[in-house]
Amino acid sequence: MFSESKKKRTANETRGQSNRIGKSTHITGDVVSKADFRIDGKLEGSVETSGKIVIGASGVIVGKVICANADIEGKFHGELTVSNLLTLKSTAVIEGEVVVSKLSIDPGATFNATCAMKTGIKELNAGEGKKADKTA
Repeated sequence: MFSESKKKRTANETRGQSNRIGKSTHITGDVVSKADFRIDGKLEGSVETSGKIVIGASGVIVGKVICANADIEGKFHGELTVSNLLTLKSTAVIEGEVVVSKLSIDPGATFNATCAMKTGIKELNAGEGKKADKTA
C-alpha cells in the first residue's frame, strides 16, 4: 500500500522542479537535466534537458542547447534545438543556428540565425545535420 505511493512520486520527480543559474554566476561546461532551467547569469557550454529553458533578461548562453521549450529574454549564441515552442521576448538577441517546431517572436527581438522548422522530437534528433525539404 505505501510502496505504491512512493513509486508514483518518484516517477514525477522532476515535475515542478527547477534549476537556476543566478545573475552573478558564470558556468563553463556541460549541463544535463530532466528538470527546467532558468539562466540569469552566463553559461558557456551545452545544456540538454527534456524540460524548459528560460534565459532571463540578464542571462547569456554561448554554446549548444537542446530542450523541449524555451523562453528567451536575454542573449543566445550557438546551436539551439527546441522540440516544441521557442518564444523570443522583445529583449532577446539570438545568433547562430535554430531548429524548432513552433516559433513565437515578439516585436523588438533580434533574430540573426538560420532557422529550420521541423515537427516532432524524432525528426529533430534523427535529422540532425540534414535539412528537410517540406512543401505545403
